[in-house]
Amino acid sequence: MSLSELKQYLDPTYLIQTFGYVGLTAIVFLETGALVFFLPGDSLLFMAGLFAGEGTLNILALWGLLIPAAIIGDATSYIIGAKMGPALFNKPDSKLFKPAHMKAAQDFYEKHGGKAIILARFMPIVRTFVPVVAGIGKMPYRRFATYNIVGALSWVISMTIMGYFLGGIELVKKHLEKVIILIIFLSILPGIIAWFRARGASKNDPPKTDGGAERSAPPAA
Repeated sequence: MSLSELKQYLDPTYLIQTFGYVGLTAIVFLETGALVFFLPGDSLLFMAGLFAGEGTLNILALWGLLIPAAIIGDATSYIIGAKMGPALFNKPDSKLFKPAHMKAAQDFYEKHGGKAIILARFMPIVRTFVPVVAGIGKMPYRRFATYNIVGALSWVISMTIMGYFLGGIELVKKHLEKVIILIIFLSILPGIIAWFRARGASKNDPPKTDGGAERSAPPAA
């Protein structure tokens, strides 16, 4: 498959028009529950809200399908982490799995604790792997479930509502691609800020004396 074909297949408008509610539900689940990190979660939800604003889709039906899909997806990722454990950090690099993404999610989880489950919803790639790290770290499932539900509600509703209302603005329609790029940038901005803060903090830390020992699994939060 060529790059242009892949880009077409991952285009939110194409996905919604071709696969409708079933495709939307499947993609939200796959991105959060099957470690498929490259799917267009934020832009897809925005476009789904836009289509709902135009009357093509129903906003309540979207919430009724996508919120449970997001919850079940994160729960599945948590189970994957709990069952497979720290071995996931040593899994070979491939097109569909990047150990570096796991390590980035671990850093984010260790920094924010349980709140990372909610915050990660708004960060592409990180949202795919943070629930796995929570499972590896043995976060109590009841506590994880609370963060999971709050995160799914806030992510799905906020993104679709933005599309629902902003999509009706003519200026937004004329510059839709730029708006989607802006949404993606804003969604990863917390991760960029956290990275710069962590980098600045590491410069002030004393040098390590453990010879660069391999990381262990994250602690339970």
